[in-house]
Amino acid sequence: MLKINNLYYKYEDGTKALNDINIDTSKGKVIGVIGANGSGKSTLFLNIMGILKPSKGSIIYNDTPIKYNKAYLKEYRKQVNIVFQNPDQQLFYSNVFDDIAFSLRNIGVSEDIIRKKVANALEQVGGLDLVDKPLHFLSYGQKKRIAIAGVLVMESNILLLDEPTSGLDPYMTKQMKEIINEISNDKTIIISSHDMDLIYDICDYIYILSKGSIIGEGETQKIFREDKLLDEAFLTKPWLVRIHEKFNTILFRNEEEFLLYERKEIL
Repeated sequence: MLKINNLYYKYEDGTKALNDINIDTSKGKVIGVIGANGSGKSTLFLNIMGILKPSKGSIIYNDTPIKYNKAYLKEYRKQVNIVFQNPDQQLFYSNVFDDIAFSLRNIGVSEDIIRKKVANALEQVGGLDLVDKPLHFLSYGQKKRIAIAGVLVMESNILLLDEPTSGLDPYMTKQMKEIINEISNDKTIIISSHDMDLIYDICDYIYILSKGSIIGEGETQKIFREDKLLDEAFLTKPWLVRIHEKFNTILFRNEEEFLLYERKEIL
């Protein structure tokens, strides 16, 4: 479990980026962190990873405040890991297998175990057919999946996803949703995205960031009916919520529920 207590972060030029942030990941399996550009989402993720150190406050993992020495952070990042928005920030080797295997080889795992773990990670992202591919032959969407596999191979407990569907077409976005739903069965996911339909579909608890502060939090369906909060954060409502409000329908949790209901109505 990861908690953030009264966290503040100030840049060297004096800019206040995060103000009294409190987050508890035990409130959901897939936690959404949403807000407009400049709201502090990326800075928050970098603080969670220990890449940035808070000006004040603490990040608690398994009931212990994280430390900022090299040895501690090396072990911590085996349990709490991140997939950045741009997959090229995380892909370094010439082919898929070697890139995913890198972190395991770095800690001395045997090649037999590495092969099994790489295959398992690729299976989770639907990428077994890519195992021998050169990275420069991959599409952007395939690179996103390989970047996730490169983190899954470490079998972390908590995974941060920064804009996982950014730049993806509708089909690849659907695949990414399925991947996130699958891996959330045994991991806590913290996701940052501008795609409110994605957030509504896969998150069960949400924090809204605005100008470095959390201005609202709660269960997904509740948060997306808070007009004043969404307006203050410059966010739009998911299409299922807009349909619910315009036509006074049931508030469906996802597209599958909506389509099933429509088919029953027609029949």
